Amino acid sequence: MIRVQSQPFEVGEEQRLLLDGRRDIGAVVSFTGLVRDFNERPDVQGLSLEHYPGMTESSLAGIVAEAEQRWPLQAVNVVHRVGHLQLGDPIVLVMIASQHRRAAFDACDFIMDYLKTRAPFWKKEHTASGDYWVAERHTDLQAARRWEAS
Repeated sequence: MIRVQSQPFEVGEEQRLLLDGRRDIGAVVSFTGLVRDFNERPDVQGLSLEHYPGMTESSLAGIVAEAEQRWPLQAVNVVHRVGHLQLGDPIVLVMIASQHRRAAFDACDFIMDYLKTRAPFWKKEHTASGDYWVAERHTDLQAARRWEAS
């Protein structure tokens, strides 16, 4: 399940939907990204996320498909918010279900690394000193490169 949406999501409800009626799942690993009050500047007050509808979902589907080829996964749920977000709001949820924990942990990590470097989202942070577009991070690119060898 892949969704790009402006409305908030609730992690517990997302897990309930993922597990509903399933008895073949032995592990669920999830990552939830939140809006924090610092990044490139220390006074972040919120952020806005933009995307290209259709293109973004297709990109996320490709990332999920690659994870499903690498690990034996029972289910994957990716929810990414767009629009204006406040401090503490959830931005992204990646939830992986597998028979075993290692596959779930690795697939979750992989999807987040590739989401940060391959998915077409643009983030503008709003601060007390002005707004700015967030630049691509070298550390995100390094994290994603580790999957190229495996």
